[in-house]
Amino acid sequence: MFKGCYTAMVTPFAKDGSVDYDRFGELIEFQVEGGVDGIVPVGTTGESPTLDVREHHRVIEYAVKAAAGRIKVIAGTGGNSTAEALELTAHAREAGADGTLQVTPYYNKPNQKGLIQHFSAVADVGLPVVLYNIPGRTSREIALETVVELAGHEHVVAIKEAAGDVDRVSRYVHACDIEVLSGDDPLTVPMMAVGAIGVISVASNVIPREIAAMVHAALDGKWDEARACHRKWYGLFNALFVDTNPIPVKAALAMMGRVEEVYRLPLCSMDEAKKDALREMLKEMGLI
Repeated sequence: MFKGCYTAMVTPFAKDGSVDYDRFGELIEFQVEGGVDGIVPVGTTGESPTLDVREHHRVIEYAVKAAAGRIKVIAGTGGNSTAEALELTAHAREAGADGTLQVTPYYNKPNQKGLIQHFSAVADVGLPVVLYNIPGRTSREIALETVVELAGHEHVVAIKEAAGDVDRVSRYVHACDIEVLSGDDPLTVPMMAVGAIGVISVASNVIPREIAAMVHAALDGKWDEARACHRKWYGLFNALFVDTNPIPVKAALAMMGRVEEVYRLPLCSMDEAKKDALREMLKEMGLI
């Protein structure tokens, strides 16, 4: 259902801190022109914790309208409150999203039984669910056994794997019928080599055409081409994570003239040394 390259979209802000919908629309067109298969608005990369519910709703509505059926929209509608996740997911379904990305509830650290009940309740809304395993940011792993049980729900269709462990992909595809998407740009090709079918990418904010080409080369079995792309852009993949995501990718897009470098606290600009190193990487890659 969600094979290919999906971009974890940044949320551009104007200088006054409001959501810049004009720039957001331009970014979506950049993705469409780059040949990505879909976009993921209001995930972690979209600074979702700092958007209020009204903004969250509007960003998803805008993304669906701008995509206009040309690419898929997986709406970030997770939360550490099941009630909130249900509300956001129901709205995304009404807005016409193709799916929902559901991050592991963070901070309150539910046990695996709680995770099953949480994700099952969201899946009952009826929108295809992409589970999101990122224990480095949530302090809670979705255990393999939990994924296997959830995969039995008709609306749990995929998992974004961002624990930094390629072997987890093998364990998923061996144990159950669920699509696996890489959640780490440097691990996309390795994960696809053992069964993942794509990526939800941060780097494709900056180089959508190149990431889409890499992913589709792997899907087509053109591994030499996929590996060559991986090697070419590996330095950029790492440069985009020299500070907390999405700080570096927003800085990169600002250097490219695509957004204002505006964050919402508690995120803020990275130090000048890191910014200079990122700028040099973009110059080296011919992006600025």
